[in-house]
Amino acid sequence: MREISGATPGALTDAILTATEPLVLRGLVASWPLVKASLRSQREGIAYLRRFYRGEVVRALIGPPEIAGRYFYNDDISGFNFDAVNARLDAILDQVLEHLDDPCAPTFYVGSTTVDTCLPGFRDENDLDLGDRDPLVSVWTGNRSRIPAHQDLPDNLACVAAGRRRFTLFPPEQLSNLYIGPLDFAPANQPISLVDFHRPDLVKFPRFAEAMAHAQVAELLPGDAIFMPSMWWHHIEGLDSFNVLINYWWRQSPGYMDAPVNTLMHAILTLRELPPPQRLAWQEVFRHYIFEADGSEAAHIPEPARGVLGPLDLDKARSMRAAIMQKLKR
Repeated sequence: MREISGATPGALTDAILTATEPLVLRGLVASWPLVKASLRSQREGIAYLRRFYRGEVVRALIGPPEIAGRYFYNDDISGFNFDAVNARLDAILDQVLEHLDDPCAPTFYVGSTTVDTCLPGFRDENDLDLGDRDPLVSVWTGNRSRIPAHQDLPDNLACVAAGRRRFTLFPPEQLSNLYIGPLDFAPANQPISLVDFHRPDLVKFPRFAEAMAHAQVAELLPGDAIFMPSMWWHHIEGLDSFNVLINYWWRQSPGYMDAPVNTLMHAILTLRELPPPQRLAWQEVFRHYIFEADGSEAAHIPEPARGVLGPLDLDKARSMRAAIMQKLKR
């Protein structure tokens, strides 16, 4: 994985923030007070985080020691191996603090929680300027954890503020080699790889060896950051008994565009069970109008008559969405 050593916030150029390959930025947030506090001690890091908490209830995942931090399904994939609860963040931090020196601790994890809501004022002291981007800024904290490989639609700049984290990334085309689980039933509503990265079963998942041949792995220290492009698969491990990650994510497309996963689910509903010749015909339709669209597919139509084949804007998106909703109600 490509790295920039001694990165500074001023190094966050558009070339970096629109990259199509992962990039490690060593020391990008080393000046953050939370980073400095957590490097002095885990207890100082926890105390610093508490300063900003005002009682907002968070969603926490709690697992028994036996799962060793791996948030996953139960044995028959009918449920999960952890409990999801609504809790106060300070109560979760109390549990983390109580088990700092316990090698077989239960696992506690608060993920994808909006910083400005949960920790008001935190970004006044710990933040990055991403220019004209308007990112969602989230905090992820807990003790040792293993988050199965998954992918996200937004670009992601993840900053390690406490503890060490190991990132294992795969390009999007490794989908078939990662053995992804159910699309509509997943631990955090994102489909995940069913492979245990610590003990991969290559008899059950033989193509995973090919995925690992394409893996990019980096271990990040407090103060380091990693840029993960949209749709790259990523497996993340919190390696210490107290970890904090602050991430910034944003899309390179207008907000009025729907999530592509909605199209995937609709395609499963409408296309997957068609006879093979019909599926091939629709594959050509999608190739022509979507995946290889360059404007030529509508060049022969007068501009005022191009309808949905013309440029998309907010008004047209609203009109299309309303028409789709009406058809789905029939």
